[in-house]
Amino acid sequence: MKKTILGTGILFGLLAVVIGAFGAHGLEKVLTQESLATFETGVKYQMYHAFFLLILGNLDIISNKTSKWVYYPITIGTVLFSFSIYFLATNNLTNFDFKTIGFITPIGGLLLILGWAQLGYSVLKTSPKK
Repeated sequence: MKKTILGTGILFGLLAVVIGAFGAHGLEKVLTQESLATFETGVKYQMYHAFFLLILGNLDIISNKTSKWVYYPITIGTVLFSFSIYFLATNNLTNFDFKTIGFITPIGGLLLILGWAQLGYSVLKTSPKK
């Protein structure tokens, strides 16, 4: 499981750099400043959670089972949150109205919160090793 967590963290980080560069250099002339800032928010949250997964994959104070309970909401939440923001920020560039699926963003945010809460709860309930 640790390799899966680390691999996902690496993939999220790599994609955040690629998507961020695309946003900064490929979209700057076709999006408003507000849309670019929104796009950048998605990139930031994706990168934050890439680091989160890299740390999670190296934590020895929680069990593999607990790691799974943290990994899944963080991974699904990152995809739903960040990618829905990318689509919403670039909405005017396509024929599809991504605002119709805008409800996905807060669901992704809620999953991120749940992942963080599960990690916090697990760390607090774990007895320190002597």
